This record gives sequence, C-alpha cells and structure tokens, in this order.
Amino acid sequence: MSLRIGIIVGSTRPGRAGKDVAEWYHAKVTETPDVEYEIVDLAEFGLPLLDEAMPAAMGQYQNEHTKAWAEKIASFDGYVWVTPEYNHSAPASLTNAISFIFNEWGRKPVAMVSYGSMGGVRAAEHLRAIAGELEMADIRLQVAIRSPWAMKDENGNIIEDLVSGNPNDQMQQLVWWAQALKTARENA
Repeated sequence: MSLRIGIIVGSTRPGRAGKDVAEWYHAKVTETPDVEYEIVDLAEFGLPLLDEAMPAAMGQYQNEHTKAWAEKIASFDGYVWVTPEYNHSAPASLTNAISFIFNEWGRKPVAMVSYGSMGGVRAAEHLRAIAGELEMADIRLQVAIRSPWAMKDENGNIIEDLVSGNPNDQMQQLVWWAQALKTARENA
C-alpha cells in the first residue's frame, strides 16, 4: 500500500529554522519503502487569519485559499508537523492553518518534530491536544531539537547531539498508523 506523508513547516517567520528542520527530517526518512513524502511550507500558502464564515467541521469552504489548502491536506495519509516553540506553544501560523479545515485531518496520524530552547516540547504538547480534537492519532515518539539558533555545524548540518528522538523510529510508527487508518477509512 502506497502512502503519502506531508511534512508541514509550521513557521512562516523570516529567518525561520523550520524549513531546514523539515529538509533534515525528510533526508533522514526517505528510505521508507512505499512512502511518498512532500514538504509543505505554510509560507507558500499565504493563509490569512481564519476568514471562513462557517465552522471548518461543516466543510463549506468559501475562499479559494481554503479550498487549495483543504485539497493539499486531503491528499495525504499522515502528517509530520514541524513546529518551533513560541511563548511555550506552537506558532499562530500553524494553529491557524490547522483550524482552517477539519475533516481533511481526521482519522489520520500525525507526528511532532519540534525545536526550541527546550526542544519545543511544550509546543508539541499543545498540538497533541489539537490533534485529539481533530480525531487524529498522534505518534508518541517525538523528535525534538534544542538550541535552534546554534543547531548547525560549520557545514550547515544539524548537530545530532542536539536531537532527541530518532526520525526513523518515529516514521515507522507513523507509517504503521497511516496504513492501519487508511485501510479503516477505505473499509468504512
């Protein structure tokens, strides 16, 4: 069974580390058989603050940017949310993008890759609560990177000593859940 996994860059701030973290993670997990990965950069979608009149759970999207976002997210069987920690939580850009849609996330798994002074773990915990409300299965194993301002060596590579968690172990769990939930969705 072929799966599609979206690696979503949650920060849109200029000078952010998120894109580098997503590319590093993608390079670590590309060996997974029968899995197609796509890095999805929120900055490229340019979503405004939530501007839909109807609640997302109704699926009655009015705006073209929402429809494009919903179509992109619906195309995946699972997700990796790459998040910095801003003020002990996830960035507004990511929580806003998540809130734009509802059913497209549901009954699919999500893994957290976080970065920040404490590895971004507090942001990931907030995102787990959101994932639960969206009827997502969140993967217990987390990848966390400390000290994002100093996480690269002189060659531009992420310093592995600053990483907690193993991307491949996390991806194995995500793929297991993605396969199980895809089968369940198809049989529902």
